[in-house]
Amino acid sequence: MKATQNPPTTGTVTTADLFRMAALYLRRHGWHQGTYYANTTDTPTPPACAVGAIGMACAGRRADHFYGLDFDTQIVFRQTVGVFTAYLDDHEPICAIDEDGFLIDEHTSPFSWNDDPGRTAEDVITALETAADEWDHLHTEGGEN
Repeated sequence: MKATQNPPTTGTVTTADLFRMAALYLRRHGWHQGTYYANTTDTPTPPACAVGAIGMACAGRRADHFYGLDFDTQIVFRQTVGVFTAYLDDHEPICAIDEDGFLIDEHTSPFSWNDDPGRTAEDVITALETAADEWDHLHTEGGEN
């Protein structure tokens, strides 16, 4: 395909595809903690956190917050982050202990999970790729769509 040709527009991009694109983005451009993207102006593809990489996959550009996206992309972005959050809830839940010593199961935020001081780029990439595999398994191998 020549650079001047338009890419094919047929086919459906799945949530699994978006997770894999986000993982690939992190491999190519780097991982970041603390904000969606590293504070740099010298590149349109800065290192990103997990959600920032999902934003890049959904929008094809920086998505500093979902409200800066067109409506359709906003829906895809929010749904994809929601599926990733559910994946983290199932596989890497964040638990807390209240002041009385009781275990509190908390909703796993992809932001706090990404920003955990013990987290690594490979942890995030692996989680995105594993979430993609799980999505595929649940939605294609099981006959659902």
